Amino acid sequence: MRHFLFRTFLLPIMALFATTTPASGASFVIYYSDQAPVTHFEPFDLIVFDTLYHPPLERLKERGKTILGYLSLGEVENHRHHFADAKGQDLLFFENEDWPGSFFVDCRNPLWTKMVIEILIPDILQQGFHGLFIDTMDNPGYLEDLDPKKYQGMRLGGINLIKAIRRHYPDIPIMINRGFDLLDHLIYDVDSILAESTRSTIDPKTQTAILTPDADYEAITTQLRRYKEIRPHIGLYSIDYWDPADLKGRANIYRQQREHGFIPYVATQKLDQVIFENKP
Repeated sequence: MRHFLFRTFLLPIMALFATTTPASGASFVIYYSDQAPVTHFEPFDLIVFDTLYHPPLERLKERGKTILGYLSLGEVENHRHHFADAKGQDLLFFENEDWPGSFFVDCRNPLWTKMVIEILIPDILQQGFHGLFIDTMDNPGYLEDLDPKKYQGMRLGGINLIKAIRRHYPDIPIMINRGFDLLDHLIYDVDSILAESTRSTIDPKTQTAILTPDADYEAITTQLRRYKEIRPHIGLYSIDYWDPADLKGRANIYRQQREHGFIPYVATQKLDQVIFENKP
């Protein structure tokens, strides 16, 4: 999920997050801007913010919200504070042509693990976030499939990276976005899974939202429900992109995702608006 553009945390925070179930009243939002007033987030239990641009955290924490900070582990964007250091340590590969300014990162390199654990995560927690929203973990498998010899071990590197995060930060909530090919090995290392673009996606040719094929949708939801059976307290969330004006279409996505056991959110791809669930 891209952008257009010291450990004092207690176990009760993690317990609150980890025991969330897809009840009809549960809700979450992902928002990557700082313009929305705090009152816009009142309906949501769980909030994901960008760590550079976001509304004030303290007022939301006082209202009992759980707030996760964005952390991309499979790519580094050139506007991030750590981009120069990552480039200087030879941690970056080539630029992602679909996301100009964002570069694939070598998840196998212990220097990347060190930077994540000793610099990036402490910075996020010191800002006041409860935990992490981990993004771009589809990339290790993509690179290994692209060139199995050159990128051998990228999947394992991604798995080991997240396991290292959990070892060093055992008490913070961690949500991972997708990374479906890694999840068999991470089911006890993350607290929740976000299934992005499983019921709908953006057509790359028309840049409009379309429904994903039913067979693909059923395959992914079956896999994720299996994780719920293995670990009942793991949180299952979904985010899909759809025209906010199409209330019927949005309502259908919310309904189907809830039927499959997810806590859903339907938004626009830029994620720079707080879009409420309106009934048709």
